[in-house]
Amino acid sequence: MNAPFKLRPYQQEAVDATLNHFRKSDESAVIVLPTGAGKSLVIAELARLAKRKILVLTHVKELVEQNHAKYQSYGLTGGIFSAGLKRKESRHQVTFASVQSVSANLDQFRDEYSLVIIDECHRVSGEETSQYQRIIELLRQQNDALKVLGLTATPYRLAMGWIYRYHYRGFVRGEDDKPFQHCIYELPLSYMINRGYLTRPELVNAAVAQYDFSALPQDRFGEYAEKDVNELLSKHKRVTRAIVEQVMELAAERQGVMIFAATVDHAREITGYLPDHQTALITGATDLKDRDLLIERFKQRELKYLVNVSVLTTGFDAPHVDFIAILRPTQSVSLYQQIVGRGLRLNEGKQDCLVIDYAGNHVNLHHPEVGEPKPNPDSEPVQVFCPGCGFANIFWGKADGDGRVIEHYGRRCQGLLEPAIGDDSAKLQGRPQQCDYRFRFKECPHCGAENDIAARNCHQCQKAIIDPDDQLRDALKLKDAMVIRCAGISLVADGSKLRITYHGEDGEELSESFDFSKPGQRTVFNKLFGRRFANSQAPRVFSSADEVFELQTLLPAPDFVIARKQKHYWQVQERVFDYQGSFRKAY
Repeated sequence: MNAPFKLRPYQQEAVDATLNHFRKSDESAVIVLPTGAGKSLVIAELARLAKRKILVLTHVKELVEQNHAKYQSYGLTGGIFSAGLKRKESRHQVTFASVQSVSANLDQFRDEYSLVIIDECHRVSGEETSQYQRIIELLRQQNDALKVLGLTATPYRLAMGWIYRYHYRGFVRGEDDKPFQHCIYELPLSYMINRGYLTRPELVNAAVAQYDFSALPQDRFGEYAEKDVNELLSKHKRVTRAIVEQVMELAAERQGVMIFAATVDHAREITGYLPDHQTALITGATDLKDRDLLIERFKQRELKYLVNVSVLTTGFDAPHVDFIAILRPTQSVSLYQQIVGRGLRLNEGKQDCLVIDYAGNHVNLHHPEVGEPKPNPDSEPVQVFCPGCGFANIFWGKADGDGRVIEHYGRRCQGLLEPAIGDDSAKLQGRPQQCDYRFRFKECPHCGAENDIAARNCHQCQKAIIDPDDQLRDALKLKDAMVIRCAGISLVADGSKLRITYHGEDGEELSESFDFSKPGQRTVFNKLFGRRFANSQAPRVFSSADEVFELQTLLPAPDFVIARKQKHYWQVQERVFDYQGSFRKAY
């Protein structure tokens, strides 16, 4: 059966990447395609090529229906298993299903499936008890070589970061386990826009007052409590009215306007300022029949304004939308991109899509850096080259006016190294090894190996590493010990001797000297400070005290210094670098 659609070049590349990966490996994989890139066509082509049973999962009935329709357009027959669509068919070779319906009827999925495709796979968590993981586990019991493929425009989750570990362009996304192992194909949003596959977003700063949510407390996912948001918004009704008036003014030349509200109360208030006969409000509580009817009227352009609260970010397709107004706060880059993506589909006569963020979210649409939570509001993505393998890492950090990195928060190089010649075990695993260079590290007291700053046991000798919190706690209990929170260091060079003074935040001082004419002391200094020189970006081996003194501004200061009382002086015994624990970090 020939395909009725000719795949775009990148869609064919995504299909080829999938076939190549699963011929070599059973490890789970992710394809990243921007909203509007035609993921359903990639799914349909993969399902068409498959010889054995396939299950295509997603979380909303609209996407189940959309993916099924594309497959049927090939002249093939697939099943639908979705309570929302009132169909429960599981005997076809290809079944398009909602994750909720399959999870509630696991006994009907005891056949041997060769492949599970998960659309909008950023919704898959790492929790073993989640609906997705329970389904995958059941199918693996029938087939231990089960292939799992995810597709998404936004491959990250709040509090987790990236949902995969290894990227096909030769880098790794963190050391923790992820729901997926490999990203095998990725297409940036800018590629789609520049080549005319998507509408250009016209990102405009709000010309009227914005909401300021920055003072509100956030949960561990970086989101705000509805009660707090409502309380803040209730004090700014004049702001909301001014925003809606501007939206209506700018909408005069626009075809379809989607407004994303912060809460249900907020959405009702916004709706109240808009022309009644042109406006629909959809929330999670809207009756499904009413919701479908309102969406259809909006698509038919009987309505101009569609106000919603967290329900139309995925599985919604109205190509004529050319104005997105964001009136809700979010720390989720994924959610932000999904919101903007509602307006980027091509449509006749559509030149661009106006996007105005009234909530001050400050998300970079084209280059979201979300591997780790932002350590502080001043952080920006900085490029840090690995001294070990030369890989150009992107970490959160700070740069000066000339673009030089002043500070960064990277811990380990993200570069991937090809297996060494003769390393058959690595080749069999089918994956390269992550570069082991660490910018921040704890040294094992037993074997000297460098470990992650959060490690409890040495990755090399497996022995326990002293926890810095225990170290500090024990020292604070001793009458003859002194612990200072180090605010900075100063140096004095005198011939071959270098004196370092550690300045405590409360005015205390501790000092120690290194004699560079003695190889042992020189080695200790270089291990402590030379290895960490310039944020570990340019480790050096210093040979003289004068050489260190000339470059003292790039020497690292420890976060804590522990000393013990000798007869007439304090002797420095421990220097705690890169501290991340319950004791306050030095400022």
